Amino acid sequence: MGPRTIKINSRKYDQSIRRSWICDLIEEKDGLVVFVGVFDRVVEHPDLGFIEKGTISYEYYWLDRWYNVFRFHEPDGRLRNWYCNINMPPELSGDEFDYVDLDIDILLWPSGEVKVLDEDEFRENSLKFGYPVDVLTNADAAKNQLLDMIARHEFPFEQLA
Repeated sequence: MGPRTIKINSRKYDQSIRRSWICDLIEEKDGLVVFVGVFDRVVEHPDLGFIEKGTISYEYYWLDRWYNVFRFHEPDGRLRNWYCNINMPPELSGDEFDYVDLDIDILLWPSGEVKVLDEDEFRENSLKFGYPVDVLTNADAAKNQLLDMIARHEFPFEQLA
């Protein structure tokens, strides 16, 4: 049996869908769910620049953690970068996978350069949507945990220079 095709939904706190895409579920083990997807068009991103059509995205989600990690590879297979999202723990239901994106992102380049993005958007949305204290606390803890994992080159950051 081959990989399962899954629709991934990134949602806002009010449950409205920010964006959706299709990936193949390639691993599900010990609370870690791994997908692989391929960009079907060129995407221009304010922090990542141009992402070429054919770019491969390995996506790591933990069902009990407040973040996910995307590892992007160029169409020729070279490591491009990592992109981490702070989010509420995701849910897999049938052929759909949902998570609530909490705005804060961490961009990591193979050189080890790290940028924390969108903390201002997180603050704005925490007021707009009235994030409860546990959401604020877990988002901050998740950001710090990811930064620590990056510093230690822990999975899935073992390929850091």
